Amino acid sequence: MAVALMCLGATAWWLGERHYGARRARLLLAGGGVVPTGPPSWEQTLGVLRRLRGRLGAEWWALGAGLLLALLGTSVIPIVAGAAGVAVLRRVRLAGQARLAHERRADAVITLCGVLSGEVHAGRQPGAALLRAARDSGGLGDARAAVIAAARFGGDVPCALAAAAREPGAEGLLGLAAYWRVAVDRGAGLAAGLDRLDGALRAERDQRADLRAQLAGARATALLLAILPVLGLLLGAAMGADPLRVLLHTGVGLGCLTTGLVLEAAGTWWAVRIVRGAASG
Repeated sequence: MAVALMCLGATAWWLGERHYGARRARLLLAGGGVVPTGPPSWEQTLGVLRRLRGRLGAEWWALGAGLLLALLGTSVIPIVAGAAGVAVLRRVRLAGQARLAHERRADAVITLCGVLSGEVHAGRQPGAALLRAARDSGGLGDARAAVIAAARFGGDVPCALAAAAREPGAEGLLGLAAYWRVAVDRGAGLAAGLDRLDGALRAERDQRADLRAQLAGARATALLLAILPVLGLLLGAAMGADPLRVLLHTGVGLGCLTTGLVLEAAGTWWAVRIVRGAASG
């Protein structure tokens, strides 16, 4: 435990020295200002710690909590648990970021279809309308250049749209590719198809939002289940029962701790599985 604390302190000091050295070099190369001497100030150290927290992610608070509990309970077990919690929370954070990126991309596709429909209704040719819609929205993502090139130089626009639809959240571009192919090959009206596609994508988005609202209670229950052990420890400490000593330094306490962690993990996993199953169904 002492070695872990020393490593954490050494890392913070090294980052502070590195930031201080970089700042000193910038001032010297700029040729102006007074270069301070001595160790970095507390404000600089706190700034380095804030940047470190932003780069590492919020999941590292689990390791910090483990270090604090290790100090209070004089045991290395909370450090191990905190290190394991970092991986779990990181996975949760990345999954949340992926879900947000998926939703933003789906909204961008809806915006693209709406702008394209408006341009076609205004009398623009499909190729010119797609160029305008691609410029005004980010629905094409990384495939924007390929789609624009196909629309501008007479390429296979449906194939380019289908390739763009492989990215998460851009599945609506498959419908746009189908309507585009029908309009070009058979001379059907593209504007009517775009209106139907825009309405279908908006209805699907509203359905997802309604489902998220209905699952808010289940998500809150899963979160409450996850933090109940922490509330129990705080309540025991307030009552003077010294729960950390009992859990970390007695055989019965270690058995209860192991059993509780297994049941807590199983219950949280089951609750999350139910929520995900309902969301995907």
